[in-house]
Amino acid sequence: MIVYWTIHALCRVFCMVFCRLRVVGREHMPESGGALLVSNHVSFLDPPIVGSAFREPIHFLARKSLFKGFFIWLLPRIQVMPLDRGKPDMAGLKRVLAKLKDNQRVLLFPEGTRSPDGAPQPAEAGVGFIIAKASVPVVPMRIFGAFECYPRSAKFPKPGKVTLVVGPPVDFSSIPPDLSGRDLYQAYADAVMRAITALRTERS
Repeated sequence: MIVYWTIHALCRVFCMVFCRLRVVGREHMPESGGALLVSNHVSFLDPPIVGSAFREPIHFLARKSLFKGFFIWLLPRIQVMPLDRGKPDMAGLKRVLAKLKDNQRVLLFPEGTRSPDGAPQPAEAGVGFIIAKASVPVVPMRIFGAFECYPRSAKFPKPGKVTLVVGPPVDFSSIPPDLSGRDLYQAYADAVMRAITALRTERS
């Protein structure tokens, strides 16, 4: 865990100084026990922003194609798991479920990829599959300001002000009980995005 904590410390300093990171709703952040952390995705800065806000280790996902060269060594040591986005990756989903059932926290971006304009995008059904199978709290988070610091179209980040808003666990009680299969998974995913989108920065 030496590599993880070293990178965590560096990211924390970067986020506090470069992004002037503020966390709203810290009381909702689970520092122990299994939990699925779900956030909007607008920038390459999103994983370090969320990771540095937590005091205890969390797990991340990254596309499988990144696991080459030096990153084959580095990424597993900072608790990043590979996921093949080009096709259904049951092995990757099972790794996520195993971590959740082992009382770990895993960060997922339900949209699957960075937003091109900073606005919320539709959620993919894969996150719903994990929710249906894991039976752990699903904690919504929304990142404000990261798109302005480092949008998808930019080559380099610029200083800015970022706020991470964390909400209470998502309530799925309104999902019809007769849904099953992909319809159920998509309903879970859509509920997650509604919870993320509803978060605001007004709290202090």
